[in-house]
Amino acid sequence: MVYPIGSKFLNIFLALCLTCYLCSSVNHSDPYCEDTFNTDYVGVNYLQPECMAPRKDRRGYFPADHCIKVSGVSSDNYTVVVRTCAMDSGSLTADTEIVRMSHCGHFILDDHYFSGCVQTCDTDGCNAGRRRRIVAPLIIALSFALLLSQMVPPLRCLQT
Repeated sequence: MVYPIGSKFLNIFLALCLTCYLCSSVNHSDPYCEDTFNTDYVGVNYLQPECMAPRKDRRGYFPADHCIKVSGVSSDNYTVVVRTCAMDSGSLTADTEIVRMSHCGHFILDDHYFSGCVQTCDTDGCNAGRRRRIVAPLIIALSFALLLSQMVPPLRCLQT
């Protein structure tokens, strides 16, 4: 969320980051990230209060405005669950469409053919639940997940 503050002569925009759950589980490698997702496990904290996301054709990371959950299963029961954050860059590119278009579908990852969904939401901690708003082809989500794996230390957000 971006909020303008200041006088009629000077406007300052404060960027408030969205809080999302960040974790991944490939073939049940992290049972705490799997469904049914429980936010109350002792010693496990996946909640990221200053979730930052990359923007296409930009350097660095920016305050996220959507939380995402990608989940899929292959015909040979290979599974993937990714909980992360993203931002709507305001353009009609893959990084924006991941938070705008509803879709479940099929994708290929590590020579496995998956069926699954991308789910997105825009409130703090909302990617813990099973279903919010279904979005975008999963192949776009996996491309985004690969971008996230190359993150550099993020900018800092203002606390609310």
